[in-house]
Amino acid sequence: MDQNTLMVSGLVLVAAGCVFYALVYPYLSGSIKAERRQRSLTAKGRGPASNERNTDIAARRQKIAESLKELEEKSTRKKAALEDRIAQAGLDWSKSKFYTVSAIIGVICGAGFFVLTANPFYALACLIIGGLGLPNWFINYKRKRRINKFIDEFPNAIDVIIRGVKAGLPLADCLRVIASEAAEPVRSEFRYIVETQSVGMPLGEAIEKLAVRVPVPEANFFALVIGIQQKSGGNLSEALGNLSRVLRDRKKMKAKIKAVSAEAKASASIIASLPFAVGGLVYATAPGYISLLWTNPSGRIVMGVCALWMLIGVLSMRKMINFDM
Repeated sequence: MDQNTLMVSGLVLVAAGCVFYALVYPYLSGSIKAERRQRSLTAKGRGPASNERNTDIAARRQKIAESLKELEEKSTRKKAALEDRIAQAGLDWSKSKFYTVSAIIGVICGAGFFVLTANPFYALACLIIGGLGLPNWFINYKRKRRINKFIDEFPNAIDVIIRGVKAGLPLADCLRVIASEAAEPVRSEFRYIVETQSVGMPLGEAIEKLAVRVPVPEANFFALVIGIQQKSGGNLSEALGNLSRVLRDRKKMKAKIKAVSAEAKASASIIASLPFAVGGLVYATAPGYISLLWTNPSGRIVMGVCALWMLIGVLSMRKMINFDM
């Protein structure tokens, strides 16, 4: 048998094997039966029950999309008014009281600086800074501190709702438990929800007010979950369980970011304090040498330019090491 005959025989065997694999192997392996079963299940799934289920899923998705759109519109609203910022800070001040306190602080700062320097322009600048800057800084500080406390305690409040719903309690009773036993400021915020609901406001709208009083994504997520559950139903405990897990993961991520950026913050603090430390040491050793910076007009200009560049550097580093979630 020559070489050509062997090659032809080998090609024929290979072709026969390919035909056997293509035609017979699917029956032996069960692939044909699996495809037939899949087609039968698909045909059954196209019945009226499947259409109703698909319609229900589409309706739920549409409601979720509408709720997300409303949430996005609320998150892009204008800057919070003064009354809202005071309420978010946990203070019971009125608008007139805030302006009165601002005027008193401004007058005290301006008069004190005028007594020290006898310069009316510097006193006027200190009056403006004291009257407009310090009260707003205090409100923002209290507001940020209260919001951070709310974020730390909020997942525990959601866990209380989850356990209460699983035990068979209504959602309103779970909110009352939080309003009476949770830590501040979660307790006062949920007490406000219970009080507004008791005077006739629907529960969904009362919870939506929470996202206005506490403008954080966590409160928006909670209002969104409750709103969707009120409109389309569903397993509330499962949805809130997922939300609690997401909030705790966000909290862990914030702590991780804080730990990673701690070195950069320490470096920024050291760099920002070096000019003042060096200036203080030079003044302690040679006061006549460094006093030219504030006794000479050129020295004042140099100090002003240096202060401006330091401010730009500090703000740039602050922007680099701050992360929004």
